[in-house]
Amino acid sequence: MDTELSGEVIVVGGGVIGLTTAVVLAERGVAVRVWTRDPVERTTSAVAGALWWPYHIEPKASARAWALRSLEVYEELAERPETTGVRLVDGVLGETDLADVEGWTAGRLTGLRHATADEYGTGTGVRARLPLIDMSMYLPWLRERLLRAGGTVEERTVTDLAEADAQVVVNCTGLGARELAADPSVRPVRGQLVVVENPGIDTWLGSTAPDGTLAHFFPQPGRLLLGGIAQDDDWSLEPDPEVAEAIVRRCAALRPEIAGARIVAHRVGLRPARDAVRLERAEQPDGRVVVHHYGHGGAGVTVSWGCAQEAAELVLPAASQ
Repeated sequence: MDTELSGEVIVVGGGVIGLTTAVVLAERGVAVRVWTRDPVERTTSAVAGALWWPYHIEPKASARAWALRSLEVYEELAERPETTGVRLVDGVLGETDLADVEGWTAGRLTGLRHATADEYGTGTGVRARLPLIDMSMYLPWLRERLLRAGGTVEERTVTDLAEADAQVVVNCTGLGARELAADPSVRPVRGQLVVVENPGIDTWLGSTAPDGTLAHFFPQPGRLLLGGIAQDDDWSLEPDPEVAEAIVRRCAALRPEIAGARIVAHRVGLRPARDAVRLERAEQPDGRVVVHHYGHGGAGVTVSWGCAQEAAELVLPAASQ
């Protein structure tokens, strides 16, 4: 692959997918500008939990491959948690088949085994040490890595991809692609988190009840994030008090000490779901190129580095060209 590209690339979208794609390109010597409607600290990515696990994303085979490529990066970043916000943390995935996980992770997960009854007393579960990312630290760190590589970030609202005056435009707009790419197949899956003071929990847990309701908690520095919900086609960004109460109740059923934890914040985010991630290169009539890169559902953080590397291959011209 030839890494030379005349002109610059504009990445539209400053969430974790857009920033990571821009970093990969910039570190390959490409001149990159990121256009983002919101500061990176206020993007949808900032609301993520953010446990490494390919959740709510299709196609499954591609997502798993992207996730494993990203895992390599996160394991390296976890060596510097105080600057990157990435840590390797033990926890339990409930209602998960060990053989399935062993099959697709191919020995890559540290400490992968059946969860004991003390660790998870209902249903089946697996225990593993996975990357857990503090997005309040990670996103600014990612932006700084981009700036060090020579890229730039500009807060700018885009109403048409044609506004981007570059040879190549990478569309990482998530739900914004409904309008910017005229793609109604990308839709919101609403999530809500309750942030509480951590009562001393140092492991994460994800559980799915028989009726399909979710419960998970993630210990982040100085706080504990409680979830979760997955409400299809719900555009509301306002925290729902009843949903919050139910989240706390479900999490407390798993760890009773959560019941008395003081609530410090509520967060809502809209996962950009699609039947399949759109990652493709589209030649425009005027000779420019748009690389579409959106629809990562609830796994944007998990697959970001693997996806970004693949997107970069679509941006950079083939050696034969």
